[in-house]
Amino acid sequence: MTGPGKGRESLIEAQDLRKVYGRPGEAGGVTAVDGINLDVSRGEAFGVLGANGAGKSSTMRMIGCVSSASSGTLRIFGLDAARQGARIRARLGVVPQDDTLDTELTVRENLLIYGRYFGLSWRLLRERSTRLLEFAQLTEKAGEQVSKLSGGMRRRLTIARALINDPEIVLLDEPTTGLDPQAKHLLWGRLFELKQSGVTLVITTHYMDEAEQLCDRLVVMEAGRIIAEGAPADLIRRYVTREVLELRFAPELRRVMTDKARSLAGRIEELPDRILLYTEEGEEMLAATHAAGIQPLTALVRRCSLEDVFLTLTGRSLVE
Repeated sequence: MTGPGKGRESLIEAQDLRKVYGRPGEAGGVTAVDGINLDVSRGEAFGVLGANGAGKSSTMRMIGCVSSASSGTLRIFGLDAARQGARIRARLGVVPQDDTLDTELTVRENLLIYGRYFGLSWRLLRERSTRLLEFAQLTEKAGEQVSKLSGGMRRRLTIARALINDPEIVLLDEPTTGLDPQAKHLLWGRLFELKQSGVTLVITTHYMDEAEQLCDRLVVMEAGRIIAEGAPADLIRRYVTREVLELRFAPELRRVMTDKARSLAGRIEELPDRILLYTEEGEEMLAATHAAGIQPLTALVRRCSLEDVFLTLTGRSLVE
């Protein structure tokens, strides 16, 4: 895998990392992570993308030092994850996919009690909790029970709690799942602020727009392996075209019009409700379809996105 670049400090280094559930070779054993290499630098927002079962969560658990690797090497902050997990965990912040807040405590109490697990003084915790409540825009909710918060507020509190020990790396597992657009964009803004302050982010997400917005670099995993790596813009250039033309047809014309379109683009993808023509110049392609007598009900020219890359690499079949 490409490293973080000359002069950059590597905080996470994995070589030939594997995770097998069950004994190797034993019947029923499952290889969740199959020999991956990672190199994440300080201050980077690094994404791990993949369908369900691709190995994302197992990778994050190994980086979080709550699950040991079956083989390979993993060093975080230059420390051996297999032998120095406690020292590593003290410098990490973890945002799990499911909120694990104490709903019977107040917003501020959740921060204070969690901070005590790191041995922090009450004085320091009071100072940090005030700052983190401001960061999460929860100052006015400080004395309210968590059970009364909205989903977006709980998610912001979970991220604030993960920062109570002033971590150098924050691991975020699906940070905006289930949030409405306003809450999602507010959270993106907070994560961007964290990155700008020098905190290293490692993010798993199913949302390709989120990965494009937040990640400097990312990997795509499938069946426990890394199948692509790079900056979002680089991956788009490498695996798809600059633009795509989406055409929808009346059902009775769909087959004949699709056949006509095949000679116009190097790559055509047929979907149940439309066809996609991948091209560098969408407007030129649209003009060519009209010249060829192709008559769509609707036509849309759009820029290719990371979602196009992901679907190109992993397919459109549903993965359970």
